[in-house]
Amino acid sequence: MLLRSEPFAEVKTMEELLAIAYHMEQEACDNYADLAKRMQREGRADLVPVFEQLAQEEAQHLHNVVNWSERINGARPDLADLQWEPADTFDDEGASSIAPELMGAYRSFSMAVRNEERAFLFWTYIAAQTDRDDLRLAAEQMAREELGHLTTLRAERRRAFHAERAQKTHSRTIPLPELELRFSDLLQSLAARQQGRDSSNLGTAIEAARERAAMLAGGQFDLSPLLRNGVSPDVFGRVVPLCELLLDCYLDYAERLPREVERTRAQAFAGQLVACRSALREALQ
Repeated sequence: MLLRSEPFAEVKTMEELLAIAYHMEQEACDNYADLAKRMQREGRADLVPVFEQLAQEEAQHLHNVVNWSERINGARPDLADLQWEPADTFDDEGASSIAPELMGAYRSFSMAVRNEERAFLFWTYIAAQTDRDDLRLAAEQMAREELGHLTTLRAERRRAFHAERAQKTHSRTIPLPELELRFSDLLQSLAARQQGRDSSNLGTAIEAARERAAMLAGGQFDLSPLLRNGVSPDVFGRVVPLCELLLDCYLDYAERLPREVERTRAQAFAGQLVACRSALREALQ
């Protein structure tokens, strides 16, 4: 279910409907612009145009909402008309916090596609809830526009998918035990550079990684779907992205493995990686 909950209040005026549309488009525009800035700071120049494009798309949608409001009501949308805030229609799916090496154009456009799908569902709910023809028609028009955006983004996602698949020749499939041992080596190198700072948390993380590698060497889990397309050198060679990738793998196992004992073990491993991520933030400050 893309929407975590159905809109909990009926929209009663055109002013409120347009204020909601304005709020949603502004939120999306701001989030994509912030992600573009983050990718610039983190050295992912290849993704800056992706998020700038998404921000520009949302800015155009925002402009269309403003024009619609001025045409119907003679004024721009007023957020004071909001009776409630549609808080669950945009989700950056962790893009603002995960290691940028784990982002890519395909993942970015996939996130945008899901947000457009979520917005489409939102407007169909609004249309179904109102008994006013003008509000229903306006909400249905919003839903149709979201479908138009969705078509464009799905095309961009397909192009990104084929482009990234062509680049996978530089990646190789690596089993989890090898990834854990590589992770422990990277942690060891980081601990050695702490120069008198307390590195006990890193020491704990190093031992935990080695213990996970030993347990996994016995074939505890099958190959994670997240690893089937290979691991890029940028992730394999850097401690934070590798930590994030391992965490994603164990969270995936914890959701889908059939046996409870395996899910419980995966949850425990994920908990260790969360603690390790915190230790890494501290060490890299």
